[in-house]
Amino acid sequence: MSLGGSLYRARKNTGLSQEAVAEKLGVSRQTISKWETDETLPDIRQSKRLALLYQLSLDQLIDFDLDVEEVQRAIERTSDAVTEKIDWTKAWGKKYPVLVTYRERVDAAPYAQGLAQLLDRLKKEYGYSELDAFLVLKDILAQVWRERKRG
Repeated sequence: MSLGGSLYRARKNTGLSQEAVAEKLGVSRQTISKWETDETLPDIRQSKRLALLYQLSLDQLIDFDLDVEEVQRAIERTSDAVTEKIDWTKAWGKKYPVLVTYRERVDAAPYAQGLAQLLDRLKKEYGYSELDAFLVLKDILAQVWRERKRG
């Protein structure tokens, strides 16, 4: 996404008009429009002021990704009660069918036993709750996955 697109989406996300942003920054509405259409770029001072106005870090403003932001907001809005009702295997299985079909082929018991031992070890060594140990193990698996993808 271009910087202009990032600026536009960040402004829309905060519910501000171009006029309101222009007034707060002491520039014209046309200047805001030119920034958002990549006709011109804000200088570093104006970029920092925009980031503050949009309640983002400068890095977030430059790398603003609407899809990621939407997912993060959805996660924050979802209560634990709703989360408990979701069949995550079925939900993710639509994107990754192996999640629905692997049980027909894989004897999961030995893997489950090994993972249970790792969870118990995290709980014992670091004093984590069951949920925290699970989340840490999940994150470790994600790190291993990212490293293997890099090759």
